[in-house]
Amino acid sequence: MRILFVEDDAMNRRVVRDMLSVAGLDLAEAPEAETGLRMIEDNDYDLILMDLRMPGMDGLTAIRAIRARDDAKATLPIVVVTADMASDIRHQCLTAGADDVMMKPVAMENLFDTIGRAIAGRGDQTLL
Repeated sequence: MRILFVEDDAMNRRVVRDMLSVAGLDLAEAPEAETGLRMIEDNDYDLILMDLRMPGMDGLTAIRAIRARDDAKATLPIVVVTADMASDIRHQCLTAGADDVMMKPVAMENLFDTIGRAIAGRGDQTLL
């Protein structure tokens, strides 16, 4: 399984990379949304983890751009990973096209449970 993590904070990327490596999952990293969108264009991923608050393009805008594609990549499972505690943040993310929302700090069990739900929600349970 190949996952793209779009996150501006290097420490957050490292923590998630270390967690996923335990299960042998391949993590590609993008330090901002624009880079993440280019990486999606040029590579194949099974799932995207997306931060919301990044310099330049924010995560909600990036999710909308992915969902607006006219190819199979438009249906990639997207899980938002955020520290944003706004009362309507989950609704905003789901409305933009995210499959699920996970709060920071990321716990390993929650990470795997959330990834599993997102993959299952898209109909491909063979990846995990």
